[in-house]
Amino acid sequence: METNLAVTAAARKERLIALRKRKDAHDAGESDAAHFTFKQRNFDPETRQMRAREGAGEDTVEKAVEGLAEEIVKEDEARRAEELDLFNIQPKRPNWDLKRDMNACMGKLERKTNESIATIFRQRLQGMRKEAAAGEIDILASINAAEHENNAPEQGESDDE
Repeated sequence: METNLAVTAAARKERLIALRKRKDAHDAGESDAAHFTFKQRNFDPETRQMRAREGAGEDTVEKAVEGLAEEIVKEDEARRAEELDLFNIQPKRPNWDLKRDMNACMGKLERKTNESIATIFRQRLQGMRKEAAAGEIDILASINAAEHENNAPEQGESDDE
């Protein structure tokens, strides 16, 4: 463990010495750099005018989007003209805000109503199953009675003729 610490300490000392040497060399170079000259990149001092750019033919974003702003303005004006058409404007009913507020309440009530209907349906099915288990004969009797009722109106029609 101590050897590891010694190795890291030695490496840190070497880095600090190298940094100190670099800083000293930089400070010595500043005294020589008192004379500074401007680079004339885009200005020609002889003609006293701006130099022409060499990359003037390059594709730029500005060139690609050149006509886009005018198109957007034209589309927006056309859209506004359509919106201001008096035949498309319809007044809102006086109770539109009440309907909007009631929709949230009605959603909750619809959910509860559907749950209640499902519960009632389940109860009826369970009741029918209990009755069916209690007496198979009752089901047959009810089927026969229903058939008899269906046949009775047909017989009444034949008597009238």
